[in-house]
Amino acid sequence: MDGLLSGRAIVDEVEVVEKRLSDYREIIGQAAHAEILALASKLKGKRVAHVNATPYGGGVAELLHSVVPLLRDVGLDAHWFVLSGPKTFFEITKTLHNGLQGAAISLTPEMIATYRHVNETNAAGFQDDYDFVVVHDPQPAPFVDLCERKARWIWRCHLDLTVPDPSAIGLLSPYISAYDASIFSADAYVPSGVFVRKAFIAPPAIDPLSPKNRSVAEEERHSVLSRSGFDPGRPVISQVGRFDPWKDPLGVIDAYRIVKKEFPSVQLLLIGSMARDDPEGWLWFERAARHAGEDPDVHLLTDLRGVGALEVNVLQRETDVALAKSLREGFGLIVSESLWKRVPVVGGNATGIAMQIRDGRDGYLVSTVEEAAARTVELLRDEKRRKAMGKSGRERVHTHFLITRYLRDYLRLFQQLAA
Repeated sequence: MDGLLSGRAIVDEVEVVEKRLSDYREIIGQAAHAEILALASKLKGKRVAHVNATPYGGGVAELLHSVVPLLRDVGLDAHWFVLSGPKTFFEITKTLHNGLQGAAISLTPEMIATYRHVNETNAAGFQDDYDFVVVHDPQPAPFVDLCERKARWIWRCHLDLTVPDPSAIGLLSPYISAYDASIFSADAYVPSGVFVRKAFIAPPAIDPLSPKNRSVAEEERHSVLSRSGFDPGRPVISQVGRFDPWKDPLGVIDAYRIVKKEFPSVQLLLIGSMARDDPEGWLWFERAARHAGEDPDVHLLTDLRGVGALEVNVLQRETDVALAKSLREGFGLIVSESLWKRVPVVGGNATGIAMQIRDGRDGYLVSTVEEAAARTVELLRDEKRRKAMGKSGRERVHTHFLITRYLRDYLRLFQQLAA
């Protein structure tokens, strides 16, 4: 097993860009701004550590790039650490991730031993001199068993645990039960048959001032579009997200092909990030590329090909109908991102998406390729409905799914645990 651990394996701290809560006051209003400051005033100087698997790619990293600097700005001493480990470890944790979301998996004794051993090596470099430690998802879940515990330990689950594979949830159950509290994105994700000391519900949220969601200047828009490779004057549908079986990129391409029979000029943008903790990413990127074939109107775009946060921002704004055709989804930030930009979403009828989209008001919930195509055609035909849904969706995100509400949730949880 030692041969699997190539090089140094120890948690590394992530540097974050400074953010100020005052910059959000105009968006959220004086009352919400004052509430956050009041909550934070009782936690001044408290030390917080977040631990996850990757500093980039995927919603967890996006959330931490916003919430950690905001925690600092309101007076907490917040830090963010990521695991180090070999490719084998992330292949194992991706298998575990898939199992927790409902795939049938098989975990061998060697896989379980490697999972534990890499966590042991990382945990040896982590000092618990914090008031609160927040551990994200299954990759570092064993930390709670491996560190001397002085802090209040919190497990933050971002996955859809409605129908987990028994072997996956069985491996994780003892760790989940050891945490002082666990945070889930929805009530439905609290795993049955697993002892959870305190369960808190806190859906994720988007940062309206991040590069991916802030307003875009016209010169920035022109710069991005000049190298985008598609025609913004023709209809555009897009899906943003990892190349992952749960995002169903092949089903998105199939839906696009049905739409193209009605709208021959339609174009599809599949935009994904290649995260360090997701070794399946390139496999599904290649499968999507093969499935798309030689169609010049299907554009596969990734962060490794120059598509960063600003580019995603512009491309989402150029989209007529956004797709989020997930089969399972813990939340799916891309839904709120699109709605914030007044773009209606046709999304898979998964719990994480259904909590964001009110069917028929902000977009549509669908269960099949055919339904996704039919709803997309409806919206492409009716500009007035698209605009009405986009307006409704933005208002919903403003009320429920902004990062300041997520910050407030963390502060409330810390207060309760401190008490």
